[in-house]
Amino acid sequence: MTASTRLSPADIKRWYRAVLGIFFASGLLISALLARLPDVAAGLHLSPGPMGALLLAMTIGSFAAVTASGSLVSKFGSRTCLVAGYVAACLGLIVVGVAVSFGLIPVAACGLVMQGAGTAVANVAANVQGVSAERALGRFVTPIMHGFFSIGTVLGAGIGALDTILGVPFMVHMMYFSAAIIAIVLFSLTRCHSENYGQDDTQALAQVGNYRVRDAWRDKRTVLIGLFVLGMALAEGSANDWVALALTRDYGTDAAVGSLGYTMFVVAMMIGRLSGTWFLNRHGRVKVLRVTCTCAVVGITVFIFAPSVPLGFVGLFIWGIGASLGFPTGMSAASDDPLKSAVRVSVVSTIGYGAFLGGPPLLGLLGEHLGIRYALLFVLIFVLISLALTRVLAPEMGQREHESTYTETIPQIFPSTGELPRITAHQSRQETGQPGTSGEKNTANYPLTRETE
Repeated sequence: MTASTRLSPADIKRWYRAVLGIFFASGLLISALLARLPDVAAGLHLSPGPMGALLLAMTIGSFAAVTASGSLVSKFGSRTCLVAGYVAACLGLIVVGVAVSFGLIPVAACGLVMQGAGTAVANVAANVQGVSAERALGRFVTPIMHGFFSIGTVLGAGIGALDTILGVPFMVHMMYFSAAIIAIVLFSLTRCHSENYGQDDTQALAQVGNYRVRDAWRDKRTVLIGLFVLGMALAEGSANDWVALALTRDYGTDAAVGSLGYTMFVVAMMIGRLSGTWFLNRHGRVKVLRVTCTCAVVGITVFIFAPSVPLGFVGLFIWGIGASLGFPTGMSAASDDPLKSAVRVSVVSTIGYGAFLGGPPLLGLLGEHLGIRYALLFVLIFVLISLALTRVLAPEMGQREHESTYTETIPQIFPSTGELPRITAHQSRQETGQPGTSGEKNTANYPLTRETE
């Protein structure tokens, strides 16, 4: 499909549902390995220290790839990068499975690098696809997409636990997870479309081609949105890595309570993402994010200074709700200008995933000296910065937060409803011989006509 082809509402809905499938597959990809890390340690005969060093291979692969992901998506397109990213990540999972079965630590490290790099590229490309589908749909839906990622992680963790109980071999586990993920992604991509959808004007497409990643890095609003996302990604990533350990070490609980605390945070994130779209569509992103960022500040503060475990759990829940909408809504804000959406989203994704991947290990170094709870003060500072930056997520002058984008290259005729064909500004100039006027922008952005699914 070309950028000039007009999609029906049914096609756009199928595109949106396909993107949900891609985000769900991303959740499965993450949990496929994390749910069975004890099997990796046992199979390779590694104690916690060397095991942590091995897992750095995945972080290194992710961090190296995420810095190049924006350029890759800009050059090859999000769909190509999704295929390449998921294939590389799933091959990495299979390599890890083989390495654990035969006790090959260097091979396992190579597999983890592949998995981390592939996941990073796929995640950036998925966000570019997601905001493109959201823009075509005409309402906020990226939080739901990230909610499906959370659903994938929860389901994958549950299957991993069941496989452990049933004694399913680790290599078999990795192979069937990889096959399922690739199948979901390939099927979903058959219903996805170009991130340049809606741009049928030759001059507009030329502008897309001339706008590069380096230009986005020089754009003040894009960088500020990236800094906003950085704080919220750090709030999410630090909780994923350190909440359970903070509960066991700093609060003095057992491992079961630590796992329960992590579960509460993930559930709060999922609730926030699945329900937050209603508030975003009703009140707009700036007002909603001021509330959620404030919740994140309150939740982290309570968790740091709570004198008891129950109060700490309250803080965790508020923290999860507060952090839930920051990353996906930042992606939406970066996509406000459809001509520059793909490049800007890739840059903001790079900043966000860089914080998500690199922040928690640095937090661990602080935790060695301050304790994990007090090290979270570092995260709190960045969340406060994100709160101060919520204003930059307002639409740029002349743009609205969301309106559906459609191409008008071919007039649509609906005899059964008596609707007249719509004429584009370009066609009007050809037929009347009149030069373009300031009214052309409105002419080319009529709302959807009624179509049946």
